[in-house]
Amino acid sequence: MKKLSFVLLLLCFHVSAQNKQSEYQIAVLKYKGGGDYYANPTSLPNLVKYCNENYHSFIHPETPYVEAGSSELFMYPFVHMTGHGNVVFSNAEIENLRSYMKGGGFLHIDDNYGMDQYIRLEIQKLFPSIKLIELPFSYPIFHFPNEFKNGLPKIHEHDGKRPQAFGIIDDGRLCLLYTYETDLGDGWEDPEVHHDSSEKHSEALKMGANILFYALMKGGYE
Repeated sequence: MKKLSFVLLLLCFHVSAQNKQSEYQIAVLKYKGGGDYYANPTSLPNLVKYCNENYHSFIHPETPYVEAGSSELFMYPFVHMTGHGNVVFSNAEIENLRSYMKGGGFLHIDDNYGMDQYIRLEIQKLFPSIKLIELPFSYPIFHFPNEFKNGLPKIHEHDGKRPQAFGIIDDGRLCLLYTYETDLGDGWEDPEVHHDSSEKHSEALKMGANILFYALMKGGYE
């Protein structure tokens, strides 16, 4: 996969009104271990719809599931992962995911509550020589197209902890984003699913748009 460039930015987000074909598609990661990778089925479609309607992006409305070890992973510049429980990547899946991210792909992992103790171990396997670091509030992902001066918004309360955004930066590029104690995916879902307020729903979608814009427009580079 070629690294996303400014040219791709123009193709993705400045599409002529006469162009009716999607420029790219994003997906949800399917993984093993017993965790519910299929949680929040309306979240990513809603985020895509929100971005298409509010930011004139032209993302394909279908958000398929793609297996961690599949060659099809490389078809999607952005892949979202969520769940509540155990996550296990095989050695082959580790290699495939690492190649995907090193080749320009972006993985966003959103802990839906209960995933943290498992996913941190798998992230370490993915990048054993790179430390998972917390992103500071000054990081660009919090400031465009929407302003979040205090970092991630708190969408759902679980353990009374502050929301945190962690990242893997490989060769100057943020290729993996792990959002913890925020539950953005729940906030993206249809409001009646979790009975979120309109304010929380809006905050979640705006932060989601920031993540998509950052990953797709900049390719994860500063």
